[in-house]
This record gives sequence, C-alpha cells and structure tokens, in this order.
Amino acid sequence: MNHHHKVGVRKRGARIVLIAASMALLMPLTGCVSLFLPTPESTTSVPTGEDVAPELEPFYSQVLTWSACEGGFQCTTVTAPMDWNDPSRTSIDLALIRATATGTGMGSLLVNPGGPGGSGYDFIRDSLSYAVDTKLNEHYDIVGFDPRGVNKSSAVKCYSDPTEMDDFLYEIPSEPVGSDAWIDAIEESSAVFGAACLEHTGELLGFVDTVSAARDLDLMRAVLGDTKLNYLGYSYGTFLGATYADLYPEKTGRLVLDGAVDPATSDFEVTETQAVGFENAARAYLSHCLAGSDCPFTGTVDSAMDRIRAILDRLDASPLRAEDGRMLGSSAMFTAIILPLYSESNWPYLSDLFTDVLTGSADYAFQLADAYYGRDIDGTYLDNSTEAFIAINCLDYMSESTRDSLRSEAAELAASAPTFGPQMSYGGTSCDAWPFQSTRVRAPIAAVGSAPILVLGTTNDPATPYQWAVNMADQLENGHLVTFDGEGHTAYNKSNQCVNNVVDDFFITGTVPDADPKC
Repeated sequence: MNHHHKVGVRKRGARIVLIAASMALLMPLTGCVSLFLPTPESTTSVPTGEDVAPELEPFYSQVLTWSACEGGFQCTTVTAPMDWNDPSRTSIDLALIRATATGTGMGSLLVNPGGPGGSGYDFIRDSLSYAVDTKLNEHYDIVGFDPRGVNKSSAVKCYSDPTEMDDFLYEIPSEPVGSDAWIDAIEESSAVFGAACLEHTGELLGFVDTVSAARDLDLMRAVLGDTKLNYLGYSYGTFLGATYADLYPEKTGRLVLDGAVDPATSDFEVTETQAVGFENAARAYLSHCLAGSDCPFTGTVDSAMDRIRAILDRLDASPLRAEDGRMLGSSAMFTAIILPLYSESNWPYLSDLFTDVLTGSADYAFQLADAYYGRDIDGTYLDNSTEAFIAINCLDYMSESTRDSLRSEAAELAASAPTFGPQMSYGGTSCDAWPFQSTRVRAPIAAVGSAPILVLGTTNDPATPYQWAVNMADQLENGHLVTFDGEGHTAYNKSNQCVNNVVDDFFITGTVPDADPKC
C-alpha cells in the first residue's frame, strides 16, 4: 500500500512529519496486478563513462549484471558510498528491479513510490501496471529501486522483536492528552525508539537523508548508461526528484513529479495542510455515503463529521479490545480512517470500518491500521517502511518546537480541522532525541537550468494538497503544472486519459504542455 509521502500517524504526539502514504501502501486495497512479463535473459548495463571526481570513479564505473528474478523481472545491486562527503569510508547496497521495455527502448525510467520509506522495488514487482501504463513500458525499462535505508537496500532496522514495534505504534499513553506527563511519555518513547534504531542500524542511520538519496539517483542513472535522468516520482518522490534537479540540473532528462510536496513548507505547515486535506476528503466520502443506501451515518455531512470526532473521543476514554488482545485507541482508529481516504475507490472500506466499530468491534480497524504499517496477519512486519519513514524525516526536517508552541499549534489544528486536527497534534518534538540532528533547512527549490519538469496536482488530494503542487511548479524555474480536477492521492495512471496522455507524450516525445491542461 505510504508517504507516496506517508502520513506520519504513528500515535498522536509522535507526528514526525506528516507526509503522504506511499503508492506501495495502497496496493493491498486496490488489488493491483503486474503486467505479464516474459522471462528475461541475464544482461549487463554499461556505465556512461562520464568524468567524475577520482574518489567517485569506482562507483560510477560499475558494470551492472542483471539476472532474472521475481517471476519475469530483472534484478541487480548498485554499490554506493554511505557518506557522499567521504566516499572511501564504507559502501552500501541499493536494490534495483526492472521491467525491460517491451518495444523500442529509450533508456531507463526510474520510479519512486514515495514515503519516505516506500519500496520502489516492491512497487514495481507487485504493481507495475499501477505504477506506469503499458505505453511507457513499451518505450522504457521501468526501474524500481529501494532508496538507502529502505527494505532490500542497506536498511534502517530498529527492533528485532515485532512486539516492540507493536508497542511503539499502538501503545495508548495513560496520561491526559497534552499534559506534561503525556508529552514526557511520548518523548521518552521516541528517544527509546531512536536509540534502538542506532543500535540495530549503526552509522548508516545518519546518512539516509534525501540529499544523499538524490546523489544515489545520479549514480544509478550513470551506471544504467543514461546520460540524463528520466524519473517518475510520486508524493515524497517529488521531493526526491526536485532535490535531484537542484543538485544536477544539467543531468535532468524528463521528470514527472506527481502528488507534489512543497519543499519550502515547515513541519507544522505540512501537518495543518494535511489535517485540512483529510477533513475535505472525509467530507467528500460522507457526501457520497449519505446519498447512498448503506451508509453507517445519518443526517448531514457536518453532523457525521461530529460523530466521527465523538467516536475518536470515546476511544480515547474507553479503548476497544480486539480479538488478539490489542486495544484500539483514537490514534490507531485515525490511521485506519485515513488509509482509505487516499483513493475514492477505497471509500467502501470506510463504511465497513465505521459499521464495525459502531458495533463495538476493533478487528476491522486493526486490519486497516496494520495494512498502513505493513504489519502481517501473523504479527510480523513485511518491510521497514515505518522505521525508514521516521529516520529519513528526522534528517530532513529540523525540529523547532517547544511545549508552549506545541500547545498553541494544537489549538490552531483543532480550529482549522476540528475532526482530525486533534489527532495530528503534539508531534513536533518527536525527533528531538533522535541520534542525528537534521541540518537541512526547508526552502524553495528552483533547479535553475533544469530541463522542463511536469508537476501534477489533484484538486482534492488529502495527503499532498493541491496547493503544494501549485507552489512547487512556481518554485521550479522550469516547472509546468498539470491539474487533475478530482479526488485521491496522485493522478497519473489513476485518474483520466487526459492526465495519462500528457505524461506519456512528455516521456515519449518530450512534449511540454503550452499551458496547464486542467484535466
């Protein structure tokens, strides 16, 4: 299913940075399948041979050997420096998977599903036909990769026992929300988690930032044999792509950034905009639901939103016990609610969720929350997306919150998003005790001198609100906004033919729209 930009809803008070869910997150709900692929032969990629600094030469001159894997794909591993400022220090591995072009190839198209922490490897393996349409795969080798810190690449690891992860994600603090004792408990939980991540991951934990991942992107481009980067980034992947364009404007080929993140927005601004975005998406769901016959709510959209808030408050006061013994509080319930809000096609899951909880059952809510976090039915975790999400965000966003600012922000959130704002409050100090402090100042990205870049925005995207796409397109010196008027998180290959045609024409022929096509 995942933060494309993943919303950082671990538990209230541990917000980290609310970005969107990864495209990969949405897979189990949408039931996507891969295209049929013939079994490929083993092949090699010849690097571009371009001039680089002597200390980078061993990395940029790698010859990749691809071997058949995963039932019709090809896989390989790229070696990258852990520390790009000291490449001789030690190296890490990056896992790549590709579906080779079915027609006349134009090189590689690298795809990132978002997160941060989403697995591009799993995204392409499990849902190639959701990631790109057949026309793109006809012309490009579609390459999925796990960024540094993620999944099959050299990865962040925090716990060896999945029950410790359960406690971190689902434990319900006993103190009153917003009290000093409650904030103490949240901060202690975050500090223990950070220490566990350092213990299990080692020094890599300090090098999983987005700038380092963008440098990896350039390395992958070169060893794949492409003189320019062709790239499709969803959600957080738009931030990664824009960061690349800023670092290497002269190496940009055709970049499409779908479900854009505003690079200049602050931690709190991200949270507030997303809280409003999820409320707008919930109101759209309720409007549709109340017009039908099987809606668990009655009355108006406003009264139904009040009812949802009342459900969350009741779970704070009296959590529900699931069959496996876990207790459903408002935080886990909120996670269960937001997951189906990413896509209009998943709204029926919301009706099932509310129907189940209103009968006193917590099981369906935990199914959805577990899907969000990648927790399997046996209690293990399918990947490290949550650990990677937190580790990357703690390096990418500076924490500047105090207890006073947290409380004033909580009041502001409750005013701007009365139903969901309280669930997204008190997260601003969750990186304070992280083993490595952020040094990246959030600022506009212009990517001066880049090739044209398409920025896609959906008007009622709850996770990466439309205004962020407008902002990113304005900031980029050569950004071009493509608007999809509709619901859901991201637009390419999931909205309408207008969007698909614009993106396909850009990737295949280089056609840049004269103006926003307003699809």
